[in-house]
Amino acid sequence: MQIFDRALVRRHRDRAAKGFEQGDFLLRETANRLTDRLLDVTRDFPAALDLGCHTGQTAAALAESGLQKKIGALIQADISPGMAAAARGNGRPVMVADEEFLPVADGSLDLVLSNLSLHWVNDLPGALAQIRRAIKPDGLFLATLFGGETLRELRTALLEAEAETTGGVAPRVSPFTDVRDAGNLLTRAGFALPVVDADTITVTYGDMFKLMADLRAMAETNAVIERRKVPTARRTFLRAAEIYAEHFTNDRGRLNATFQVITLTAWVPHPSQPKALRPGSATARLADVLKTEEVALGETTPFAPDKKT
Repeated sequence: MQIFDRALVRRHRDRAAKGFEQGDFLLRETANRLTDRLLDVTRDFPAALDLGCHTGQTAAALAESGLQKKIGALIQADISPGMAAAARGNGRPVMVADEEFLPVADGSLDLVLSNLSLHWVNDLPGALAQIRRAIKPDGLFLATLFGGETLRELRTALLEAEAETTGGVAPRVSPFTDVRDAGNLLTRAGFALPVVDADTITVTYGDMFKLMADLRAMAETNAVIERRKVPTARRTFLRAAEIYAEHFTNDRGRLNATFQVITLTAWVPHPSQPKALRPGSATARLADVLKTEEVALGETTPFAPDKKT
């Protein structure tokens, strides 16, 4: 299924690459959160890939935290030649690569990082399977991507405004992965020990148009194939701005914009990893641990009423 126009995703990133520092605040924040996860990992990663590197925010976060000592060779990759060219300035090797067609040999990496890039992939299960094959046994996959609650306010305002002004609607905000499905996707791709969690980052704006300008600056504008191909009428955007202000203004008079960030952590299977015990192999009773009485299924516990009642 083709949901996104990947050529348009590339063009959006190429357009945003020059002067990207004006719109990379979310990427810098999530890169810091992503690399913080590595602080608790007591091992080194001789070969790593930063997949969807943008202009090098993850590499910068690794350098600032001192974690680059854990990583030998960090290869940066992005679908956009413009982004890849800008990332080259940090001294790390760079290649232009599409997440949907990963040009990496099987079992060649110890670590794959991906920061706010995989939500633009058409076949996320397929991309995860390719990443899984590229990582060595006991290697780590760590990624962030936008979740389903992202830009819910903007989505609501645009859909209501378009319905009012044109009598119909078209996709205005990309569909995002549901946090409840992310763990299943990792398991289907063959990863072990998957952990999925979500954080909400709320950014405030003076008006809807500043939010839309920031989305353009960070290359996060609409690339859905089924998007409306003709220019949107000015009255639709003006009505959307009114709806946004009516329903999503905080107590300081500013507009809230929600970004839900899903973090994926998973390992490639290895015999040394902990495994769940088979059912019935326990050597202690839960009732003994809890210091309570065990009651067989279908039985009831005798009730002794309190004498004071």
